[in-house]
Amino acid sequence: MPLRAYPALSRRRLLSAAGGLGAASVLAACTGGDDPAEETDAESGPFSFLDERDQENVELEAVPTKVVAFTGLAAALYDYGVEVAAVFGPTTLADGAPDLQAGRMPVEDLTVLGNAWGEFDVEKYAELGPELIVSHYYEGFDLWFVPEDRLEEVESLAPGIGIEVSQPTLDQIIDRHAALAEALGADLGSEENAAGVERFGAAAGAVAAAAAENPLKVLAVGAWPDGLYIANPPTFNLLAKSVELGVDVVVPENPDQNSYWELLSWENVDKYAADAIFLDTRTGNLTAEQLAAEYPTWAALPAVAAGQVYGWNAEPVYSHIGGAVELERIAEGLTSARAL
Repeated sequence: MPLRAYPALSRRRLLSAAGGLGAASVLAACTGGDDPAEETDAESGPFSFLDERDQENVELEAVPTKVVAFTGLAAALYDYGVEVAAVFGPTTLADGAPDLQAGRMPVEDLTVLGNAWGEFDVEKYAELGPELIVSHYYEGFDLWFVPEDRLEEVESLAPGIGIEVSQPTLDQIIDRHAALAEALGADLGSEENAAGVERFGAAAGAVAAAAAENPLKVLAVGAWPDGLYIANPPTFNLLAKSVELGVDVVVPENPDQNSYWELLSWENVDKYAADAIFLDTRTGNLTAEQLAAEYPTWAALPAVAAGQVYGWNAEPVYSHIGGAVELERIAEGLTSARAL
């Protein structure tokens, strides 16, 4: 479901997961060879796309050219060759480096309306003359990262579209992002986009092969000062996909009311045995280095002592390239680790 574990805020904690994943989306075969980072010239014809919040189509007389998007969604569009007028959501870190949500976008060139939860510069947004705003949609929430108290004002300036990312599989979610990119003018048959589809399929195959050749018990976690969060595979897209591909991921016995995480105190982090641990690398989580230095019970875990800690991202960029990057990282970890 949502994606970020914010232990201090129940709403944000709810948004700490990611739904199930599917496997191969459909894009047209290769034709041209345009640079996917180039801005795509949108066609002038009418635009229609389903807003999954109310299951109604947003209809425009022309393809919008001034699109504002949640950073993670904008990153997926960018992978298909579509650039947006501005973004909102986690985009840069304190040192100016890209947040994971920004994917492969050149963050130094982006117009950012808000970089953190609760931030959205409506005045700056209005000055852009937006024609469409797009974001992810989670059950129980509206346009992701648009403050609820400014939502009506924001949507009075341009129609909004929400893409559901809390229930569908990864493949379905990626397909929806690809379809939006196409509706905005992307050439899904380009060599770059065809290569992205192939890479995604190869990455899924690599995970399946690694799981079969080197069967391991895997624990996926997020780490915060208040404890270790054990991820529940069915509610995280990437983990659900990994299970589908044969990975044996620990299922927590007592997940929270939203079925995303089971919180373990630092005194009890050894509750589940695992050969390999995948640590959430999203902004805000404690890093492996911080954990090793500050939490002795973490350092004592067999997988940690064996150096078998790897990264995973609960909020992948929902493009074929974005999905491939995350599956490749899981395959690499599975291949490197050994049974303990």
